[in-house]
Amino acid sequence: MATAIATAGATRREVVRPLRRLGRIALIFVALAFLGLFIALPLVLVFLQAFASGWQTYIAALTEPDAASAIKLTLITALIAVPVNTVFGLVASWAITKFEFRGKSFLITLIDLPFSVSPVISGLVFVLMFGLQGWIGPWLKANDLQIIFAVPGIVLATMFVTFPFVARELIPIMQEQGNLEEEAAFTLNASGWQTFWRITLPNVKWALLYGVLLCNARAMGEFGAVSVVSGHVRGLTNTMPLHVEILYNEYNFVAAFAVASLLALLAIVTLILKVLLEWKLAYDRVPAQDQS
Repeated sequence: MATAIATAGATRREVVRPLRRLGRIALIFVALAFLGLFIALPLVLVFLQAFASGWQTYIAALTEPDAASAIKLTLITALIAVPVNTVFGLVASWAITKFEFRGKSFLITLIDLPFSVSPVISGLVFVLMFGLQGWIGPWLKANDLQIIFAVPGIVLATMFVTFPFVARELIPIMQEQGNLEEEAAFTLNASGWQTFWRITLPNVKWALLYGVLLCNARAMGEFGAVSVVSGHVRGLTNTMPLHVEILYNEYNFVAAFAVASLLALLAIVTLILKVLLEWKLAYDRVPAQDQS
C-alpha cells in the first residue's frame, strides 16, 4: 500500500513539473511579447521614422533654429531644476529620517503631493498664481517681471513635478541605515556638518545618484505642466516635448520623430544608468562575506 502511494506521488510529480515549466515559459513569453509590442516596437519605429529621409535630413531637423532653441531650453530647465531638487531632497530626507519635529507628517505629505496631482493641474495653479489675472500677476506686471509664458514659469513647473524623486529614493535608505553611526560621531565630538559630509552623505551616495537620474529624466520629458505655463512660443518657450507636438501637428513627421528620437536616446541612456545604479545599490546592501 505504501509502495503504491509513493509510486503515485512520484508519478504526479513527474507530470506536474513539466506543466509548471511550461506555465513558467508561457508567462515569460507573454511578458516579453507585451514588452516587445508596447515598448520595443514603438521605440524602434521612432528611430526608423527619424532616419527615414537620411542622415542629412535628421541632422537638419535637430540643428534648425527652433529645434536648437527647444533643446537648449530643455537643458537649461534641467540644469536648474535638478540641482535645486537634489538639495531639497537631501535636506528633507535628512530632516525626516534623523530628527523628530512638529509638522513632519505634513512634510512627508507635501513630498508625495506631485505624485497625486495631475501635472496639468499643477500648471494651472502656477497660472492662477503668476498669470495676469492671478494673485501675484498685477504686481509682477507693475515691476516688469514675467513668469508665466517665460522661462521662469517653465522652470518652476518642472521643479514642482520633479522635486519628490530624490527624497523618495533617499528616505527608505536613510531609515534602513538608522542613526547609530551619526550618534557615534557625535560622541566623538564631530560637528553636524562633519557628520553629514563624512557619514550620512557617503552612505547614501548611490541612492542620491539614482534619485538625481530619475529627476533629470522627468525634467527633460515633462509635458503637461510645462505645456500649460509655456504659452507655446516657438523658438522661445518650447521645450523638446512641446516642439515634438508642434511638428507632429504640422505633419512634419520626420522632424518630429527626429527630435523624439533624441528624447528616446536620453531615455535609453537613463535606463542603462538606472540599471547600473540598481545593481550597485543591491551590491552595497549585500554583506561583505557574501560578496566574496
